[in-house]
Amino acid sequence: MAVEARIRELGSRHQSLELAIQEELRRPAADDLKLKELKRQKLKLKEELESLRGRAH
Repeated sequence: MAVEARIRELGSRHQSLELAIQEELRRPAADDLKLKELKRQKLKLKEELESLRGRAH
């Protein structure tokens, strides 16, 4: 069960990062460095999620 809980937690954080990215993109002068960092974090979470999902099945 610990793996499933971790997957849910990472999924939630992944969604939060997506919302932060969308919010930043809506700004008139989006901060490119901030966007790059948010996207990097989101990709890292996605990779971890995929790894965990592979182990869970």
